[in-house]
Amino acid sequence: MAKNDARRTLLADAGIAVLAREGSRGLTHRAVDVEAGVPVGTASNYFRNRELLIAGLSERIGARLAPSEADLAARASAAPSRDLFAAYVRDIVRRLTTNREVTLALYELRLEAARRPELAAVLGEWQQSGLDADVAFNEAAGLPGGRREIVNFHYAIEGLVFDRLTSPIDPHTSTDEVVDALVAKLLP
Repeated sequence: MAKNDARRTLLADAGIAVLAREGSRGLTHRAVDVEAGVPVGTASNYFRNRELLIAGLSERIGARLAPSEADLAARASAAPSRDLFAAYVRDIVRRLTTNREVTLALYELRLEAARRPELAAVLGEWQQSGLDADVAFNEAAGLPGGRREIVNFHYAIEGLVFDRLTSPIDPHTSTDEVVDALVAKLLP
């Protein structure tokens, strides 16, 4: 059967919604079909098994959370500085917090990967490619810090985003203030 890319995207977005709302136990082909408003069996035509469904969702999460080409181009032409790096980090946090459903789905996948080694391997490859892209952007833009600093920022950003999406421990401090403090502390 020929695959329709628009239908595949619709199904992946529906799967993300189900995963964010119901958690990994609620993620079934049938639930995706219902969420997408398509005939039962459609999701399984595009994603034959759970692993392929999760791989499709991971791919779509990456696409939905990726920076825009315009954002990357604007940063690429700016002079390297801590301020530029802080703006980049703020943009990452903004994308993660404004796409709440997508980020919650990502966290659900990571939690499931902690329980299923075969999924951990797939998700690990996906995360590694994202880290490699961040390191490459940082190097190409001439921004301060190397791979270790980028990894530390991932740790810090994950904690910050998790905090902001759930029950913040310090709701009175703005996210931008937290990012500025992280940049000041984590960059050499």
